Amino acid sequence: MDRETVISTLSSARWLDLTQPLSIFTPPWPGEMPLQVHFFKRLTGSFGGGQGANGQLIEWSNNTGTHLVGPTAFHSGCRSISDIPLEELCGRAVVADVSDAVEDYGFYTPGMIEERVEVREGDILIVHTGYSRYAWDRPDCENPEAQGGVENKEFGYYVRHPGPSPDFYEWALDKKLKVIGVDCGSAEHPMNTNIRFQHAREFDKAREVAKRLTGKDWEELFPPEQYQRLTHQTLPKAGLLFAEGLGGDLGSILNQRSWVLIQPVPFVEVESAWCRISAVVPEDPTTDLDAFHDGLDRIEMLDLTLPFSVRTPQWANYEPLSIKYTKRVGGLDYGLGRNNAHCRASFHLATHMDGEKHFWAAGRTIGEVPLDYWHGPGVIVDISDVVSDSSVYTPQMIEERVDLRDGDILLIKTGWHRFGWNSPDSDEFRYMIKHPGPSPDFSDWCVRRKIKWLGIDCVAMEHPMNTIQRIMHPKTFAEADEKLRKQFGKDWDEMYPLDKYYQDMHLNLFPKAIVHAENLGGAIARAESGRYYVGAFVQRGMELASCWGRFVAFRERS
Repeated sequence: MDRETVISTLSSARWLDLTQPLSIFTPPWPGEMPLQVHFFKRLTGSFGGGQGANGQLIEWSNNTGTHLVGPTAFHSGCRSISDIPLEELCGRAVVADVSDAVEDYGFYTPGMIEERVEVREGDILIVHTGYSRYAWDRPDCENPEAQGGVENKEFGYYVRHPGPSPDFYEWALDKKLKVIGVDCGSAEHPMNTNIRFQHAREFDKAREVAKRLTGKDWEELFPPEQYQRLTHQTLPKAGLLFAEGLGGDLGSILNQRSWVLIQPVPFVEVESAWCRISAVVPEDPTTDLDAFHDGLDRIEMLDLTLPFSVRTPQWANYEPLSIKYTKRVGGLDYGLGRNNAHCRASFHLATHMDGEKHFWAAGRTIGEVPLDYWHGPGVIVDISDVVSDSSVYTPQMIEERVDLRDGDILLIKTGWHRFGWNSPDSDEFRYMIKHPGPSPDFSDWCVRRKIKWLGIDCVAMEHPMNTIQRIMHPKTFAEADEKLRKQFGKDWDEMYPLDKYYQDMHLNLFPKAIVHAENLGGAIARAESGRYYVGAFVQRGMELASCWGRFVAFRERS
């Protein structure tokens, strides 16, 4: 498969979003922190913060919304999420709809799965229980017998959903499944989690269901110590992962095979992570699926995302990531606890997408932007040999090096990724303050070329001297001004009048729905100039002005 075939294959396919919206109204895992959103900056200024942008500080638990449960949730000695290659999280998948065969507190079994779909070795398996009907964004489920005449959705979603039978995980290990995904609160039965202790009345109901279905009491079905070893030792060591809280378009591929991409935020210290999950299916339903998937298997994914860590530097006067563990594996009877952290951070650190609302109050939030906007044909252009400290790059430099087409996604490789926080050549001051930036005609050129969105391998799409860094670092500004005079024969204020070019790439482009990703890294180091298919898999945050995600360039395998 050549490059143009990769691009045409992914462009002509249907991309389905299997992610539920994430909101302050999304219920968290019982007892954990829901999403909290606070504006600490506004364009004109905010209480407790500064001015210049709509900047958000958030607090959250990762077990909220659609998320990946990493191996360190149960086994601290396993790999962090940032160390899991995308190939282990993406690939051939099947969705098994067992919603007609399960009930509150009941079980789904390997037999139920295999009666409905063919599960192949190495698959991603998504179990559709039907309990996504209780997700926070879905209509109420009427029930005259329930209080208020409607089902209590949080209880349906987290406490009463069915779970795997006692033989399910052994079967999954025999099948060498990559990931088990579910459309409800947990890939475990809720009564094999701490919910059993939080909701004793519900556990009594679950025990009665178990006796009716199997003739056995709960501890007979799931001997605590044996179950603990299986889920806290065997499964994470084998690399079998859980994806929980799926939703969105999942109902359109029930009992079908597809090619699924699970794209988590690449956390270093934290055990679970928000993720965007999508499925790629052929537009023509008569397409030979095996041949289609064979083609997708031959596509290489270049992960352009920096690891997300407490060590990741944040943008000036923003708050860095902090993590507080609120649960540990050894914290509950029989080890039924897990590692879990609450997190706090502002968005402008690590690899992230600046959304429209970051600088344009009338713009869309990240979650309001449809998945189709975030992926498409594009280019990576390497200009690292013609830029230097505080220098300026131009549209001409882009046009000379790559076959840019109207409507493309544009990713610019300045070479500044090599000064990022996790690089052997890390130089935080140079990375944050002295990176190159665009010429004053660049934003107008982006509009003319109908650029879909942009990305950059340094801390900002702006030239740092068109931001607050100009005030914070007068010595660097003087150096940049002198370099500009030599390159263009103009001083800074003559070339970049503040009223027109302050935060140019934000204020002039975001109202035109041209946003950008910052802090690209990772495999961009080995990406040559050329055409790619590009995807930004950012969390579907309904109140979020910006957000982290996974950023990927697709090309043919060498």
